Amino acid sequence: MLLGILNTSIVTAYGSYEYKPVSLEEAQKLVQEFEILSAVGHESTSQILSELLQAEVPVNRIQFAQEVGQIAIVFKLKGRPPEGKILSREEIDAIGYDFGLLSRKS
Repeated sequence: MLLGILNTSIVTAYGSYEYKPVSLEEAQKLVQEFEILSAVGHESTSQILSELLQAEVPVNRIQFAQEVGQIAIVFKLKGRPPEGKILSREEIDAIGYDFGLLSRKS
């Protein structure tokens, strides 16, 4: 099953989920262990995630539907950027971010 890469925390289907924090190092390890399915829709976010995760995270404007048993790495900003603003790496670092692991249980 493919490892989802999301740029927001979102429940894509009815079911039971577990969402927990994961370190950058743990996220990097997961992208090395699994084939990924990016659902990152913005070029700048794709580039930043590729750099942070040390793996190619392509732009892929899809409607992601998480399957039972599938896990996804979630990149979540700690603040909300202005409407329509494309953030640089420096701006993202200034806002801050977390990684989470979203697992669909049922």
